[in-house]
Amino acid sequence: QMSKSTGNFLTLAQAVDKFSADGTRLALADAGDTVEDANFVEAMADAGILRLYTWVEWVKEMIANRDSLRSGPASTFNDRVFASEMNAGIMKTDQNYEK
Repeated sequence: QMSKSTGNFLTLAQAVDKFSADGTRLALADAGDTVEDANFVEAMADAGILRLYTWVEWVKEMIANRDSLRSGPASTFNDRVFASEMNAGIMKTDQNYEK
């Protein structure tokens, strides 16, 4: 954790150099959105970079194997469950923003 009062401090430029802009952004997003002091946790920046890398590799794999993926109508049980869950999430989000 970073704390100016304990001398454990990074400037924005240092954080971006050390963790990349995306890693820094993810750690800052996780740093706190409450009334308490926010802490930039280096482990979160590292974990964010690893998650991004894993996601990019998965996307590359899906693009490379595009021709072997299933096609046609989304009519299986799992397709219907997925659509139902997505619709429920959309409705819940809409209800939260209508307030």
